[in-house]
Parts: sequence; C-alpha cells; structure tokens
Amino acid sequence: MKSTPVFSADFLTKITEVLTAEQAKLGQELGKMNPSKLSNNGELLSAFPYHGDKEDENAAEVAEYETNLSLEQTLERSARDVDAALERLKQGTYGICKYCKKPINEKRLLARPTSSSCVECKKAILQEA
Repeated sequence: MKSTPVFSADFLTKITEVLTAEQAKLGQELGKMNPSKLSNNGELLSAFPYHGDKEDENAAEVAEYETNLSLEQTLERSARDVDAALERLKQGTYGICKYCKKPINEKRLLARPTSSSCVECKKAILQEA
C-alpha cells in the first residue's frame, strides 16, 4: 500500500540513514553475542558460559547467562523495530500512526525513528492520558 509522502525527501533520507546505521550497529552487536549458535528459525542463542565447577563459579555462569539472554532479547527487539521502520519507508507508509492514521510529529520521529504511533495514541495505549 504505497501512499503519498507526508515528509520531505530530505527528512526521509536522513531517517533512512539513521535507521540503516542503527541496523548495522545492531547486527554487529548481535553477531558478537554468539555467532556460532543459531536456532532453527535463525535467531541467535546465548551460549551458557563456563567458569568452572565450584558453586560460586556456577552462580557466576547463571548470572552471566541471564544477563546475556536479556541483552540479546533487547537487541533482537530493537533490530525488528528498525527492520519494520525500514520496511514502512519502502512501502511509503513511514511516519503514519498505525492507530489513528495521522502523520507522526517529525520531532518524535527524529527522537525515536522506529516509532509507529503518534504520542497521543501511545499515551492512550499506555493509559497515560
């Protein structure tokens, strides 16, 4: 569903550059997590670290694994958000709120380029109105 652009070509070029740079950065970070371990669906799996067999070493392994797993999930969510924003740019629907279908304020998009909703709708969803 291609729509007419609501934003200037310069603004969209700037956003594309920001999102593309973020996509590359996230890809590098995810690659550092554990490039040799992939699940069946292609997602990275955090490797369980090994520090030794003593009780305190085992506790350190569990703590490190939990931290890595949480970080990995956050990075994957961010990467999906960036990919979705780039796809909206390709489709010509970038910057349009997915709820009210109105343009999202440019300042919001500059602050959070992956936004898919306007501030008003996001507040309503989070019941912050």
